[in-house]
Amino acid sequence: MSKPRNDIAANTLDFEEHALIAPTGFREYDARWWFGRLDSSTPPQINLLGIQALGFGLGTLIHELGKTPAIVVGHDYRSYSLSIKQALTLGLIRAGVRVHDIGLALSPTAYFAQFDLDVPCVAMVTASHNENGWTGVKMGVERPLTFGPEEMERLKDIVLGDEGIERSGGALIHEHGVRDRYLADLASGEKLKRKIKVIAACGNGTAAAFAVQALEAIGAEVVPVDCTLDYTFPRYNPNPEDMKMLHAMADAVREHGADLALGFDGDGDRCGVVDNTGEEIFADKVGVMLARDLSAQFENAVFVADVKSTGIYAMDPVLKANGATTDYYKTGHSYIKRRTNELGAIAGFEKSGHYFFRPPIGRGYDDGLVTAIAILHMLDRNPEKSMADLKNALPKTWGSPTMSPACADEVKYNVVAKIVAEYEAGFAAGETIIGQPITNVVTVNGVRVTLEDGTWGLVRASSNTPNLVVVVESPASEENLRAMFADIERRLAKHPEVGAFDQKL
Repeated sequence: MSKPRNDIAANTLDFEEHALIAPTGFREYDARWWFGRLDSSTPPQINLLGIQALGFGLGTLIHELGKTPAIVVGHDYRSYSLSIKQALTLGLIRAGVRVHDIGLALSPTAYFAQFDLDVPCVAMVTASHNENGWTGVKMGVERPLTFGPEEMERLKDIVLGDEGIERSGGALIHEHGVRDRYLADLASGEKLKRKIKVIAACGNGTAAAFAVQALEAIGAEVVPVDCTLDYTFPRYNPNPEDMKMLHAMADAVREHGADLALGFDGDGDRCGVVDNTGEEIFADKVGVMLARDLSAQFENAVFVADVKSTGIYAMDPVLKANGATTDYYKTGHSYIKRRTNELGAIAGFEKSGHYFFRPPIGRGYDDGLVTAIAILHMLDRNPEKSMADLKNALPKTWGSPTMSPACADEVKYNVVAKIVAEYEAGFAAGETIIGQPITNVVTVNGVRVTLEDGTWGLVRASSNTPNLVVVVESPASEENLRAMFADIERRLAKHPEVGAFDQKL
């Protein structure tokens, strides 16, 4: 196969004979491309020969890193994901890797299979919550971790530079029973002591083949919503941060008088929550609730939260009284997963809904169903309190959703670097924002600026899309929340590369 190209049009001879791979698809810790749809005018960023080249490069990297050349592969429920996985498998076999194909899977099912089958590496074909037409691969060579920037950069060099090395020893093994063993593993813990009525919302994505059975097995009364597999996603994309899905969850809670709704994204590694009143609880607030519950059971518990998350982790009197501490770290499932394991934390939490539970609760990887079960057990331990009661017991803050102004992949990191430098210079010079001194500037991932009253704002580059990420929160007032957002918006307006916000306060 010749070196991959980035200048091939669909529906041409070249498209059938040459590998197409857009370099921008190699992101910080995942690979993700627009594969295309027949009804779309957007040109594809990768073709099946490009996927094959990706597998060849991944297999070469596995050998280069000195790992046992054996890998778990699975695919999500999209009309094209099986063909993507098969092309990836051809490349892996060419590189001399034994491929253990577990079939249709959630991402956490593939991570589980690394332990279940004693296979070190993983490649999960999934577009996660993205709309149809997108594809991608989540990869790792050291359970329970997935790739970080160094591995992704080396993979990119191997694939685009046509540095793959052909080796013998490749094989394809179809593994049977992994789904059943995964579900049995989820059900192996303590059962609920009382009936909790839960809405399970799957958006017709892959979790529809797993969630209802998993939650019923621990004793929950489950009301399924959009829990039939349908890769056209007829109502909305399976994304528990999307308002269409959240509204469907809220409507179902009210209709059925449920105790809560739990929603799962397209590959089942995230979990979103709507309480018994039909109100969404942002995932970082759910994380605080779980941290309170867990820190009462585990002495001096350590937690990890991403920099988009609420400041309550640092100021909560209950967590302080329980001796718990929280480390704020880079946003991204691969980063928080790695940090949680490095620190030996009980759990890590991301505002996006990725949660990472280490033993004895989980194995350290993000699993929406493990999260759902942990939430149900938390409710079970608080029989006198509803989900809304637990939420309302948290310190009051005013917070924004995750806002994503457009900014091209090629320039977004440069823009963020300038914003970081501007805030750092302001901090050093004693600058005030909304009439308050800056008390802390965290630059582990973009910049998170905290003011004297605890109001904070974050600007970072999205790891997966051509956007920036902006989040603001204030424990003082909605007025300060809006003022902090206005300060960030004013600074971003000086950079013409930054486009419109997808939503604003």
